[in-house]
Amino acid sequence: MPKEAVSTKLAPPPVGPYSQAVKVGPLLFVSGMIALDAESNKVQGGVTRETEKVIENLRHVIEAAGGSLEQVVKTTVYMTDLTEFKFMNQVYEKYFKDAAPARSTVQVSGLPRDAKVEIEAIVVLA
Repeated sequence: MPKEAVSTKLAPPPVGPYSQAVKVGPLLFVSGMIALDAESNKVQGGVTRETEKVIENLRHVIEAAGGSLEQVVKTTVYMTDLTEFKFMNQVYEKYFKDAAPARSTVQVSGLPRDAKVEIEAIVVLA
């Protein structure tokens, strides 16, 4: 199956040599998103605001591929401080209610642009 890069100007451009997402058949693999604003390219502050912005960035990319957040089947959340897990979770559950995606959450020592949260996703578009 051929792969197709997916991108949108509604989400920030990649900060390295990768695609915002790659579509292969009915699967969409969305790269890790941080809370960059597409216009200013600045990270929004605080775990709550960052999580909101990250999920909105994911939503824009998924919609550019013809999908929706309801079709997300797996996410991986990277956080620099798991003591703030409950704040990320409060925002996350507002976006992913019924049949929430499978998820892994990992604490990391650092993220690009000093972000506190990064989320990647796998989506089934069919």
